[in-house]
Amino acid sequence: MSSTGAGAQIDIDPERTIAAISPLLFGGFAEHMGRCIYEGIYEPGSPHADANGLRRDVLAALRELNYRVIRYPGGNFLSGYDWRDGVGPRDKRPRRRELAWHSIETNQFGTDEFLAFCREINTQPMLGVNLGTGSIQQAADLVEYCNANPGTFWADQRVANGHAAPYGVRYWCLGNEMDGPWQIGHLDAEEYARKAREAAKMMKWVDPSIELILCGSSSTGMPTYPEWDRTALETCWEQIDYLSLHYYATNHDNDTPSYLALARQFEDHVDTLAATIRYVKSKHRSKHDVYLSWDEWNVWYKDRQMNGEWQEAPHLIEEVYNLEDALVVAQWLNVFLRRCDVLKIACIAQIVNVIAPILTRSDAMLKQSIYYPLLLFSRHAAGMALDTHVSAPSSSTSRYGDVPLLDVSASQAADGSGAVFIVNRSLSEPLTTTVRWQRGAPQQVTAAYQVAGSDPKAANSFEQPDVIGMRELTPPQIHDGALTIVLPPLSFTTLVTG
Repeated sequence: MSSTGAGAQIDIDPERTIAAISPLLFGGFAEHMGRCIYEGIYEPGSPHADANGLRRDVLAALRELNYRVIRYPGGNFLSGYDWRDGVGPRDKRPRRRELAWHSIETNQFGTDEFLAFCREINTQPMLGVNLGTGSIQQAADLVEYCNANPGTFWADQRVANGHAAPYGVRYWCLGNEMDGPWQIGHLDAEEYARKAREAAKMMKWVDPSIELILCGSSSTGMPTYPEWDRTALETCWEQIDYLSLHYYATNHDNDTPSYLALARQFEDHVDTLAATIRYVKSKHRSKHDVYLSWDEWNVWYKDRQMNGEWQEAPHLIEEVYNLEDALVVAQWLNVFLRRCDVLKIACIAQIVNVIAPILTRSDAMLKQSIYYPLLLFSRHAAGMALDTHVSAPSSSTSRYGDVPLLDVSASQAADGSGAVFIVNRSLSEPLTTTVRWQRGAPQQVTAAYQVAGSDPKAANSFEQPDVIGMRELTPPQIHDGALTIVLPPLSFTTLVTG
């Protein structure tokens, strides 16, 4: 690692921009898996439940995170789900064996309840259509149910269910991880691409205003990556608007230096798919643009329990997040800003209980370590992403070679306010860092926040909820267009400027 007292410099020029930051980069994912929906979002028996059965404490935390979009209802669940089971009178909805997670699905929470939940927290819905066991007709019918004016069968069913006005759902996923043999109704690339193209045509004929997300590879580790992505894009190019990518970060070998260098992996992933998109656009001689939707991302490797043993709301993959996980999440969000020219949507998987920043009991709710970087980016990353130049000492990793100790992104809004987001990857050494604006320096740092600690494995619990939190710092002063700050090891710092 670097020696004590080593310095670093971050150079920022407000004119050196990357692209506009899409607000949809700050999104979430809610699947009918484990306790995400039941006992998470929706728990009528909880003392925290409102009149609709929604957890008031969960709603408050989700409003604070301010997710701009939430993907639903899956996930692997989607590929065996009949959306018609989850609409209409609750006492007539069927109980089903849910094959993806070996659970019992009561269907007490469905499309209308989800869309009402989205309105409660002021977020846009992203609905998935089942391209596993489902048909292209059922996909088009769901668009009609959600978005069509009254006067035809499915729109009138929505009205009969108490929702007269169309919902106007804009974003739609064409299935989920269809490249995976674990998927219900798994298809090879050519089969999936043809089915997705025909579903897309029908869906856009029902509502031409919708935007469609095509299934990309479910991981960089798939043997068909990135050939799957090329094949699907070539077949569906003119019908779709986004290509999905999924990835879950792991630290199975307990190699914290390499784990804290995973931004290299995240950037390579985006760069590979961005190049694939450029290739297909060029091959088609097309003027149509397709962007990336990273609609499943998070740390996940500790809790691998995925068999619900035919229970309702079983405890599945309820990951406990520690400090090093929070620093990986912060770097992932840095990458989102640094690649926002091609990446326009991102949904952390998931939002409650299941690999989530929030955990619940019937009587309480816990904010995990990863909650805080999500909150800071959602609040302060806006406007244009800036192309920062970073000079910092390096550390050696077994997986990625030498990497700089600092991982950085920055943004500036139209009103001149901005933010700088800095991760110090060092396990043991503080780093004296100068942030210098080459022109157009802000007048002051209006606020400064930090997530830090000495133990990378430290985590919050219901008994000790504040082990890893977000503390407010005394803002450093800007003199002659620069400031100096000492960044502790294992830290994520946000400087808000104005």
